[in-house]
Amino acid sequence: MNSCACGKSIFMIVSVASTPERFKNGGILKQSQKPSVHHQTLRVLEWDKLCHSVSSFASTSLGRESTWAQLWSLDQTYQESLRLLDETNAALEIHKHGGCTMDFSTIDAVLVKSAIQHARRMLPVDGNEAMAVVALLQLAETLQLNLKAAIKEDADWYKRFMPISEVIMGLVINRSLVKLIQQVVDEDGSVKDSASSALKQSRDQVRTLERKLYQLMDSLVRNNVNETSSLEVSNVDGRWCIKSGANLTNLKDLLLSSGSGVGSIIEPLSAIPLNDELQKARALAAKAEADVLLKLTEKMQMDLEDIEKLLDSVIQLDVINARATYGLSFGGTCPDLFLAENKNGSSTGAHLSGHGTSEASYPIKREWTLHLPKAYHPLLVQQHRENLQKARKDVSLAISEQRRKKLQGEKFNVKEETDINLSSLEMQVTRLEQSPPVPVDFFIAQRTRVLVITGPNTGGKTICLKTVGLAAMMARSGLHVLASEPVRIPWFDYVFADIGDEQSLSQSLSTFSGHLKQISDIKVQSTNQSLVLLDEVGAGTNPLEGAALGMSLLESFAETGALLTIATTHHSELKTLKYSNDAFENACMEFDEVNLKPTYKILWGIPGRSNAINIAERLGVPKKVLDKAREQYGAASAEINEVIIDMERFKQEFQEHVNDARYHLMLSRDLYENLLVTKRKLMEHGTDQRYRKMREVSEAAGVARSLLHKKVRQLRSSATRPSQPTAADKSQHASATSNQHTAADINERPTTSESKHPAKVAQQSSSEKKRAPKVGDMVHVSSLGKKATVLEVESSKGQLVVQAGNMKLKLKLTDVET
Repeated sequence: MNSCACGKSIFMIVSVASTPERFKNGGILKQSQKPSVHHQTLRVLEWDKLCHSVSSFASTSLGRESTWAQLWSLDQTYQESLRLLDETNAALEIHKHGGCTMDFSTIDAVLVKSAIQHARRMLPVDGNEAMAVVALLQLAETLQLNLKAAIKEDADWYKRFMPISEVIMGLVINRSLVKLIQQVVDEDGSVKDSASSALKQSRDQVRTLERKLYQLMDSLVRNNVNETSSLEVSNVDGRWCIKSGANLTNLKDLLLSSGSGVGSIIEPLSAIPLNDELQKARALAAKAEADVLLKLTEKMQMDLEDIEKLLDSVIQLDVINARATYGLSFGGTCPDLFLAENKNGSSTGAHLSGHGTSEASYPIKREWTLHLPKAYHPLLVQQHRENLQKARKDVSLAISEQRRKKLQGEKFNVKEETDINLSSLEMQVTRLEQSPPVPVDFFIAQRTRVLVITGPNTGGKTICLKTVGLAAMMARSGLHVLASEPVRIPWFDYVFADIGDEQSLSQSLSTFSGHLKQISDIKVQSTNQSLVLLDEVGAGTNPLEGAALGMSLLESFAETGALLTIATTHHSELKTLKYSNDAFENACMEFDEVNLKPTYKILWGIPGRSNAINIAERLGVPKKVLDKAREQYGAASAEINEVIIDMERFKQEFQEHVNDARYHLMLSRDLYENLLVTKRKLMEHGTDQRYRKMREVSEAAGVARSLLHKKVRQLRSSATRPSQPTAADKSQHASATSNQHTAADINERPTTSESKHPAKVAQQSSSEKKRAPKVGDMVHVSSLGKKATVLEVESSKGQLVVQAGNMKLKLKLTDVET
C-alpha cells in the first residue's frame, strides 16, 4: 500500500481487497485457509454494520465505497495502521482549526470518473462531466488556499496537519483547463453559443427557423379555427405539426401525417421545407457542439493523469475525513497502538507518535497488554442515538399535531388523548436519556494470556467480547476507539471469534459440533499476534465433559495459541485455572441481587458465582424446594460461593477505597496547584516590592546627586568671583551695619570687635533666628519639598541625618527649616 506521503492514492474504487499472506510459525498461511473463519468472525461481530456506519460519513459516493472497501479488507500492516491513525488525527486537527474544512459534497466524483473514462477512450465528454471536472479542480484549489492561510497564521499547522497537509500541497491544479471549460460550457452543462463561430451560426439558424415555423403554425391555427374547435401546435420528432382533437381528413393546405380514433397529427405542406431545413440546422449545431467538446476532451487528455491522481487524492481525503468525523461524532479516543512481541510478555517501543500521543493526556503504564477503560460497543451507541433521535422526533410531531388540533378547535376528548400520547412519548425520551449504554473496562496484564469471564445469562458477557473485538479492528483500521479515557491496545493481525449458534445443517453438524469445528479452525489459523474470542466455551454437551474440554482448549491457547484469548463460560471448573497457571485471569459480570438484574459491569480478579438459587428464593420459590436444591448442589459449592461473596465484598470495599484515594489525590493536586499559584504570587509581589524600593532609592539618589552638584557649582562660582562686592553684598552689608547699630543703641554696650567685623555680627544674628533642630523633630527639606524626621544631629560639623519616607539623607543644618 502506498504511503500518502508520496501523494499517491491507495483508494482505486475497486472491490474489497483480498487479504495478503501472513506468516505463522515460520510458514505461510495460505489465503484459501482464511475466508471461512475470518469472514465468519466479521459476521458475528457485525463488522459490516460498523463499516456502513463509518462510510456514511463520507461526502461522495466513491468515498463511501472506498471507505467500505478499506475497512472491510482488514489487511493493514502495523506501520500502515499507524499511518492511518496519523491521518485520522490530522483530520481531527483540521476540524479543530475550523478554517480549513474538508467538505467534498460540492463535487460529483462519479461524473469526474466518467469524464476520465470517456477521455481515455477518445470519446467527447459532455458538458455536465466537464463542469464536474471544474468543480473538482476548484475544490482542490480551495483546499490549498485554506491550508496556506492556516500556515501563514501559524507555521506549526503544517506539521499538525501532516500527512494530510502533504497530500493537499501535492495536488496538481490546471487553472488554464478550468478557464477553458468555463469559457465554452455553462454552469448547467450546456455548451455556450460563443464556444465556436460555427456553433453560434448553426444555433442562430435554428432559432430563426423555429421562429418562422411558429409564426406559420400560429397563422394556420387562426385561419382554421372556425372549422375545428381544437387545434394546437405540436412537435413530433423535431418537426413542427398541428395536433387536432378530432379526426381531420380534408383540410385546405394540410397534409394528413397520422391519424387515430381520437384525433390527428397534421404536418402542413407549407411547413415541410422549413422542417427539413430545421433538421439540417440542428444536425449542424449538434456537430459543432460535438467538435467543441472533442477539442475540450483533447485538452483534458494532456492532463488526464493529473486529473485522475487528483480524483484519487480527493477520494482519499474523503475517506480520511469520514473516519475522523465518525470518531468526532461518537466521542472516540486515539488508541496507543503497539506491536507486542512473542511470549516473553514484553512489548516493543514502536508506539504511536506525533498526533497519536497528543490524544493521550495521561501516561498509561506499560504493564498492561490491553488497557481499555470505559469502552463502548459502537453499534449499541449508534442504536441508542438513533432511538433517542426518533423518540425526540415523535415528540416534535406530537406537539405539532396538538397545535394543529387546537387551531382547528377539535373536541376536548380528542385533545386529552393527544396529551396522553405526548406524555408517553416524553417519558420514552426521558427513559432513553437516563439509560445510555454502559461502558466496560478491560485491564489485562502482560502476563495474562487467557481471560475467563463468568456471569449470568443476559449479563453482558457477549457484548464485552464484541466490544473488545471491534475495538481491536477499529484501531487496526485507523479508527478511534469509542472510549472515555486513553486506550492502549496491541496490534492484532487477526481477530477470531466463536460467538452464537453455529449449527450447520449443510454439514450435518449440531450446535456443539459447529462450535468445535469453528474453534478447531481458529486454533489452526491463529498466530502469536491474534486475538481469540470464545463465547460459552465447552457448552452444548455434558457439563463434566464440556468443562474438561473447555479447560484443555484454554490451556492449549495459553501455551501455544494466540496473543490474547478471552472466553466466557458457565462452568465453575474453568474458574480454577487461574490458581494453577499464572497465564490465566478471572473476571465476572456484576449482578444486582436486590433488583435481580445485571449491571453490565466487570469485576476483575473475582470468579463469578451462581445466583440461580438466590434468585429463586427472592422470586418466592418454596423453601422446601430451595433447601433440597442447596443440598443437591453441595455444601462445598456453597462454601465456594461464600468465599466468592467475601471476595466480592472485599473487592467492592477496595474499589471504594481506591475511589476515595483518587478523590483525595485530586484534592491534593488542587491544593498543590493552589500552593504553586500562591507561591508564584508571593514571589511576584516580593519582586515588585524590591523593584519599587530600588526605584525609590534610585530617585532619591538622583535628587541627592543633583543637590550636591548644585552646591558644588555654587561653591565653585563663589570661589571664582572677584573680591569687589556686588550691589547685593553692599545691601546686605548696609543692613547688617544698621542692625548692629540698632543693637548697640538698645543694649548700650557696643564692643570694638563687633564694630570692626560686621559680617560675623550678621551671621550671628541669622543663626539666632534659626533654632538648632533636635532628634525626633520634624523639619522641612526644601530640596525635596518634603517633611522629614531628624534621626541624628552633629552640631560640631553642622550636619544632621533625616528620614523622608524610605530614604535616609545626610544634610547640612542650612538645608533644612525647622
